[in-house]
Parts: sequence; structure tokens; C-alpha cells
Amino acid sequence: MSEKKSLSALERTSDFGSAGSRRVVRNKRIPAVIYGKKAPVHITLDAKEFNLKLRHFSESAILKIDVQGKKYECLMKDFQEDLMRGVIKHVDFYEVTRGHVLRAFVSVTLKGNPIGTREGGVLDQVIHEVEVECLPKDLPETLEADVSGLKLNQVLHLNQVVVPANVKILEDLTKTVASVKSVKAEAVKAVEEAEVAPVAEAPAAAKEPKAKK
Repeated sequence: MSEKKSLSALERTSDFGSAGSRRVVRNKRIPAVIYGKKAPVHITLDAKEFNLKLRHFSESAILKIDVQGKKYECLMKDFQEDLMRGVIKHVDFYEVTRGHVLRAFVSVTLKGNPIGTREGGVLDQVIHEVEVECLPKDLPETLEADVSGLKLNQVLHLNQVVVPANVKILEDLTKTVASVKSVKAEAVKAVEEAEVAPVAEAPAAAKEPKAKK
């Protein structure tokens, strides 16, 4: 497995709770939990290592986590970030089991330059990720959708996307993945939507009080 998709961790056996988590973060580490079929495993990650490798992680990337010599293969399910301070506060992992089918969301990447864009159209990606089912070893990091053959006003459906063997898409295969729309048609649509948009009524003018006689 790529070094970019591996992490070292320490087991966390004490100092839990929000105050304890803040202390962990102050020490340049990140509180994290590995969930699976057994009891959750509480760990801490090196903040510098995690931040350097984060861009290589995705919801469908299998990561190897070494917890003081014990190896776990996991999917990163979620992480909490303090945007004001620019630090990761917590990470959730889900342990996968070799030979057991799993479900995960996989990103959809468009490939190619559509014919329609050379005819004045605009490429529009409708679906950016899909849920799939497969064994961990077969889990793709992304599904490539070839849009090079799309002409003006044509649509690529999910059932036209090439899927690796042993991978099943758990979505409606008639869904639109991408389309090439006419710029003129899009402009007309925008104008029509603006014309039918409800206009906010101006507040009624307050009546002046009658002068006392």
C-alpha cells in the first residue's frame, strides 16, 4: 500500500471528553476513533502527518493505520475541522474486513473533451459521487465517465459509465451523470426563470393618523 495512504497512531486509553480532546489537539495530535465489528478503538494521530497526507484520502481510499504495531485497514468516514483555528479536531474511521462486502461512496470523474463543447455547448456534471458495493480489494477510488462523445444537447447516463468488474452501483442507472447544454438555451432558461420569479410586494404605506379637531 502507498505510504501516502498509511498513518501511524497511538492508542488513547485515558483523558477522554471535550477537555481531554482539547489537550490532545494542543499537543499537536488529533483524537480519532476506529469503528468496526468490535468495540471502537480510540487513538490519536500525528497532526502534521495527517494534514500532509489528507489530500490523498477520499471516502473510498483504504487506509492502513498502524496503532503501535497493530494494523487496521480503514475508510475515513468523517473529520471535524475548526476552520477559525485551521486545525482538525476529530477523525472517524471505519474498519474494513478483507473478504466482506462493503458499501462506500465513490467520486465520479469526467474524462475527455465533449464534441458539444466545440459546437458552443457547456459541459454540466450532475452527479459527483455514487454509492457502490464490492469487496475491499475491488473498491475503486473514482469512476471515470467518458464524455468525449457527447454532442450538443446530449446526455450521459449512469448505465453508460464503465464500472470495474465485481463492483455494483447502488443507484438508479437512468440518472444523468453529465450533459452538454446549449449556451443559448441556458441563457433563455435563466431569463424565463427570472420572469416568472415572484416579485416581493412592497410594504403597504402606513396611514397617517388623523389630526385631532
